[in-house]
Amino acid sequence: MHFLKIAISIAAINILTACQTPPESGQDEQVAANLMQQAKDSTLAFEIVESLTVEVGPRMAGSPEDVKAVNWAMDKLQQLGFNRIYKEPVQVPVWHRGEAKAQVISPYPQNLVITALGGSVATPTQGITAEIVRFDSLAQLKQANPDLISNKIVFIDHATEKSIDGHGYGETVAGRSKGAIEAAKKGAVAVLIRSIGTDHDRMAHTGMMRYSDNVEKIPAAALSIPDANQLNLMLKRSPSINVKLEMSPSTLSDATSYNVIAEVTGSSLADEIVLIGAHLDSWDQGTGAIDDGAGVAIVTAAAKLILDLPQPPKRTIRVVLYAAEEIGLVGGKAYAKAHQHELAKHYIAAESDFGAGKIYQIDVNVAEVAFKPTQQWLSPMTENNIVLGNNQANGGPDVSMLPKQGVPVASLRQDGTDYFDYHHTPNDTLDKIAPKALAQNVAAYAQFAYLMAQSEINLRPIQPETK
Repeated sequence: MHFLKIAISIAAINILTACQTPPESGQDEQVAANLMQQAKDSTLAFEIVESLTVEVGPRMAGSPEDVKAVNWAMDKLQQLGFNRIYKEPVQVPVWHRGEAKAQVISPYPQNLVITALGGSVATPTQGITAEIVRFDSLAQLKQANPDLISNKIVFIDHATEKSIDGHGYGETVAGRSKGAIEAAKKGAVAVLIRSIGTDHDRMAHTGMMRYSDNVEKIPAAALSIPDANQLNLMLKRSPSINVKLEMSPSTLSDATSYNVIAEVTGSSLADEIVLIGAHLDSWDQGTGAIDDGAGVAIVTAAAKLILDLPQPPKRTIRVVLYAAEEIGLVGGKAYAKAHQHELAKHYIAAESDFGAGKIYQIDVNVAEVAFKPTQQWLSPMTENNIVLGNNQANGGPDVSMLPKQGVPVASLRQDGTDYFDYHHTPNDTLDKIAPKALAQNVAAYAQFAYLMAQSEINLRPIQPETK
């Protein structure tokens, strides 16, 4: 009979103790300080996002513009001189927006500003005309009597709260993603949502929605916030508002896109990876400047500063420009699967995907015993007006699946107070980016990536030995 004995040796305990005390390296701290100043003096990030938004523009996953974006990224990374540049194929669904029109037929005839939600089916050619039925939220819709909904257009009127961390988006976005399913279950013929945004502009916010295989697929669209308000005022005057929808989106055959990857090769720990990422795709209405051209520029420019140091970092810095984030984290999932064999060598990962507002806090998600030492090691970032935060980071959308696979992550929190004014709208354009705020982000990511590449802290729990 074999017995499983679990023990932690004295040697392992000594290693644990040593690895949780950050080394005092004045040299690394000075390099971090220099990186911050160089980033703030540089215009490289703004030049990168300008190049992407002007030379490529909007780049829906699987579109011809997506192909242009991949080629643009490969060329740009080559020009910047990264040590290793490559791309990895990702199969992506392809959806075309088509046209979307809506109008109140009675009792107050007038046009409404809408846009199709990503993945929506079309209306019949003649459109859909029906009475609307309003709900404060998805939760209220779920509780409603189907008799109130059958053959009507559901209107989910859940307003998004403006906040620095964007938590209001998390509270309302389920209405966009799941509204069509819940409305169709109760017999609705279509669903309209108040745009998941915080602006007062008369433009609708798009974004991905979902269907269920065993529930009828109904058209789904977002109203501009002023038009959602207009419907509310109409409903105060009349209990019956009839709306006509005409939408022509279409789903095409899957296409091949790519995760584009560049590396600054490490020295003594070159097989270990500090990953900093952003997503290359965007919605088609704006030019994808804040979502996520800014992120592409931030992580690329940060890695370039490290690339240009006299001595390479200990660990490899890997920049990943993910494919097809907007339509369901497709590139992030593909990366995690393709790199399953080396996830144990991913020291830490972080993604920039919340615009270009200044970073005000850094959170991490590391072993509890490593939390305080990690904060101490990252303390040079406080010179960039960044607070050392908590140990509850998720890392960002495309790396959010990595913690479950043991990879430590960090979240560099950006000021998103105005982010959802522009998010997923035609107003997502280059003029919304403040160059100085963008440079502060580059400084933060450069310091973070370099310090993590130099760190001797064991960020993962020590595994017991098995004998």
